[in-house]
Amino acid sequence: MNEYVADKTRYEKMKYNRCGKSGLLLPALSLGLWHNFGDSSPFENQREMVRYAFDLGITHFDLANNYGPPPGSAEENFGRILKKDFRPYRDELIISTKAGYYMWEGPYGDWGSKKYLIASLDQSLKRMGLEYVDIFYHHRYDPNTPLEETMEALAQAVRQGKALYVGVSNYGPEETRKASRIIKQMGVKLLVNQPRYSMLERRIEDGLQQVLEEEGIGTVVYSPLAQGLLTSRYLDGIPEDSRAMKSIFLKKENITEELLSKIRKLNEIAKRRGQSMAQMALSWVLRNGKVTSAIIGASRKEQIADNVRALDNLNFTAEELQEIDDILNL
Repeated sequence: MNEYVADKTRYEKMKYNRCGKSGLLLPALSLGLWHNFGDSSPFENQREMVRYAFDLGITHFDLANNYGPPPGSAEENFGRILKKDFRPYRDELIISTKAGYYMWEGPYGDWGSKKYLIASLDQSLKRMGLEYVDIFYHHRYDPNTPLEETMEALAQAVRQGKALYVGVSNYGPEETRKASRIIKQMGVKLLVNQPRYSMLERRIEDGLQQVLEEEGIGTVVYSPLAQGLLTSRYLDGIPEDSRAMKSIFLKKENITEELLSKIRKLNEIAKRRGQSMAQMALSWVLRNGKVTSAIIGASRKEQIADNVRALDNLNFTAEELQEIDDILNL
């Protein structure tokens, strides 16, 4: 692949949103490396997707210690891409990683202890060849570790210059409020929460969004396309090569004919809006300004291009929103 020079027009069309009450602007769409960036995926395709995303103004790349497979390989591969292509652009990138799920054997490689989080961040920095990440997340709430200890680990990462900002992921409303107030007393702000959110998964509307607004915390959501369900992929059933046939996160038995019928009806609304199903799903997540950024995944650069076009039409009529709710029986 040729030496990379970023597209000079990369900032002209992307929309950037302020992350809570902070100075940080994030692109409305971020690229997630949860899938398709492990050692089982072709490296040159990974490289092409990251370069293409940045050329479209996507500055935020979201990772975690356990992304792969195998765990850690997504960070290693992203580190290779940084070294080959992005050294001149490091100060234009927001790189985030997380720790909180199982990563290594023994009692110190999982959950939310200070021992685990600090060790994991050091490993992540080494894998990516970085001195710091822009955002370091605790990946899931740990009911058995005092929240003060977990927040102290995040605060220490900031104080040591290993992370510029910190956040939490998969924390509920009260857990988020407590975390925000504890870490604030340590002189550090909780920048962001990363929950799951899509037309099919709306739990964050039951209290979490209100807490985030009250605490001045940004919202970066994952799985806005519901693992690919909210795309054209499943309109005619379940393809043999689809994620539902091989993923542990999207189960074939959960894709019922009733659900597919609803998705087909949603697709009719998308057509009327001049959008693909995926574009409408992303527009819907970003519709009211409460979500700072939606994380997209991709297996090829064309999917990134299609998703970015969602930003061309973020407005919904009250009738469209009601029709969507009616289809989903909400």
